[in-house]
Amino acid sequence: MSIQALRERLAASNKSGQALLAEKGAQTWSKEDQSKFDTIMDESDRIQSQIEAHDRASKLDVENSFSDYKSFKKTDISDAAKQASVGFEAFLRKNIKDMTQDEALSFRNTMSTTTTSQGGYTVQSNIASQMIDYLKAYGWMRKVASQITTDNGQPLNFPTSDGRSETGEIVAQNGSASSLDPSYGTVPLNVFKFSSKIITVPIELLQDSVIDVQAMVFKRIRDRIGRIANTQFTLGDGSTGPQGLVTAASVGKVGLTGQTTSIIYDDLVDLIDSLDAAYLDDPVTDQDMPGVAPGWMFGQSTRKVLRKLKDTTGRPLWTPSYDAGIGPKFTTQDSLMGYPVYLNNDFAAPAANAKSLGFGNLGRYLIRDAMEMTMFRFDDSVYMSKGQVGFLAWARMGGNLMDTNAFALYQNSAT
Repeated sequence: MSIQALRERLAASNKSGQALLAEKGAQTWSKEDQSKFDTIMDESDRIQSQIEAHDRASKLDVENSFSDYKSFKKTDISDAAKQASVGFEAFLRKNIKDMTQDEALSFRNTMSTTTTSQGGYTVQSNIASQMIDYLKAYGWMRKVASQITTDNGQPLNFPTSDGRSETGEIVAQNGSASSLDPSYGTVPLNVFKFSSKIITVPIELLQDSVIDVQAMVFKRIRDRIGRIANTQFTLGDGSTGPQGLVTAASVGKVGLTGQTTSIIYDDLVDLIDSLDAAYLDDPVTDQDMPGVAPGWMFGQSTRKVLRKLKDTTGRPLWTPSYDAGIGPKFTTQDSLMGYPVYLNNDFAAPAANAKSLGFGNLGRYLIRDAMEMTMFRFDDSVYMSKGQVGFLAWARMGGNLMDTNAFALYQNSAT
């Protein structure tokens, strides 16, 4: 069965679940109703697993055959960006000694030399910003976190302030206002160097003008750096890499003894209420941190547990989306207890002491990108003897949870 047919089946299954939820409304659910809904969710899980298996197989084929080159919309960018794109493509396709005069000029205007003897060049900001935009489309942490870009990678302490306990006052006529100085703090937001590892490309593809070599190389960079970055933004220790969301957040609820692999309705209620109500109503609205609506984040293994949870009336907590599975990219648009779900497989699976689930305002996690991206081209005998050219990208980025009160974790019990 084609992947599109599977997506259509998934949409139909989720629609059935939505219809059942709408039909029962606020009524108490019978065992038959619960069993019917669980059967629908089981079917959705099976179809979803098939879709993900198709995706994995497709990605493996792509990695081996370079078969999915998608062109950048160069017509939608500025003239300066178009010129930068021409220079960057010249760098990808040719050694500088083989470039025409016009190509060499465009290349020099685009790439700043760092270590010429090794083929290393700093990518011009127009190209670097395209790469950062490309990374933003990859990984759930970048989809929900706030993001800033700096011109350099110097150490940065980001200012923070917690005003939850501050209140105003009533002043009598002709009375004087009291003074209340806000408390300020800082959170480190330093960047770390990420490597794409060396990407080898057959020289035949570089010589073929039909191939969008820029998109080809960018996709490999995005996939490789995107994967490690998402892991670090989730689990990083803050010392050898960014401070991850799970590392920075506090535990809002620990499961009762016996819940080493399970989560119950009361746990979710307690986790939500472990946060100040101010974090539950609206997305972050700060100018520097626009954020997203409060929501859940967890991995696929945890999703299998949560999909069958019921409230005290037997009504399922999980609301499947009509749109889930529709379109060229599979994304989770479902909700849990009225809050959106963000799937992140770098979260731990339910196990003893595992922090398998988080809830809160994910917009309070801030990702910092440094614009200085460096590219290396390798066309020495090691690669030429195999008819290949190697490319290596370095990107600098960091992240941290700006407000540890905004997001809380559920931790499975130890025994």
